[in-house]
Amino acid sequence: MYSRFAKPLLFRLDAERAHHFTIRGAAVLGRVPLVTGVAASALRPDPALTQTLWGRAYRSPLGLAAGLDKNAEAVPVFTALGFGFVEVGTVTPRPQPGNPLPRLYRLPPDDALINRMGFNNGGTGRMARHLTGQRHAPVWVNIGKNKDTPNDAAAQDYLDAVRSLYRHAEGFVINVSSPNTPGLRSLQAADELTRLVGTVLDEVWTLRPSLPVLVKLSPDMDEQDFAASVQAMQAVGVSGVVVSNTTLDRTGLTHPNRDEAGGLSGRPLTRRSTALVAAAYRLTGGTLPIVGVGGIFSAQDAYDKIRAGASLVELYTALVYGGPGLPARINADLAALLRRDGFTHVSEAVGVDAR
Repeated sequence: MYSRFAKPLLFRLDAERAHHFTIRGAAVLGRVPLVTGVAASALRPDPALTQTLWGRAYRSPLGLAAGLDKNAEAVPVFTALGFGFVEVGTVTPRPQPGNPLPRLYRLPPDDALINRMGFNNGGTGRMARHLTGQRHAPVWVNIGKNKDTPNDAAAQDYLDAVRSLYRHAEGFVINVSSPNTPGLRSLQAADELTRLVGTVLDEVWTLRPSLPVLVKLSPDMDEQDFAASVQAMQAVGVSGVVVSNTTLDRTGLTHPNRDEAGGLSGRPLTRRSTALVAAAYRLTGGTLPIVGVGGIFSAQDAYDKIRAGASLVELYTALVYGGPGLPARINADLAALLRRDGFTHVSEAVGVDAR
């Protein structure tokens, strides 16, 4: 039904207008607890996919990536679709409008999106209000710095976000890898990253010691810098790494929108992000949980990242092209792939291709 009816209508709208229309509709639907509760209970978790990480139960390794629900407006709906967890944000301490319009572009032949949103969001206060409602899966909060905050003061923005939201989150993801905030990516150099993340970790361990803190890395670092950042994160004590954010690479794209500035997500990132997951797994000896993100459109895509070393995976762009039934389909197909290969549980497949 999505492909035949809803998608053609949404794709007639400007990409960002369609995005806001979808979020607002989901937010309204989420105010009816009976609807989302029934939907969530109808999706029975497969025991082969259920796992416990950082003391929390995840009914599926498949999560929703940050960027779709920036203000956590539609959490009840997204957590009822079959996702094992949902990552909201990126949120900054103070509200900000983001970059000038237009700033979001579809590339249908490439199964891709380009965005240069620039951390547009309503701030941590607004998100805190939204996160007091119903949810059916763990919710992580992706945090960033305000655009007008200089890098040498960035740590304070991340601390302010943690202090505002630690009661409402089941995890934090530190975003230092978006290409759409000037200078942000320089924070993911090993030395800078160690100082920033160490400061955030100290605060989280003081406020709520059990809360996992992960770091999201760029796919555009060279091999040496990527290795240095991953190893620095393991040494400083992060709970995991998210691999990876959007890319500036435009290799192989066919749609005219390929020339737009911003971060590319979707199918063109599939192989690169999977290779980086495997690299991170080998660098850490499989001792640090990895979340694989980038170009997941099917259970096979998710399975490839799991076999490369990801304990959890996330998607976003595929939901735009595949619709709300996609998470449930991927869960069912992923369980079938595990059983085909003789695995009784998803954890048994983590990293088998990277060892």
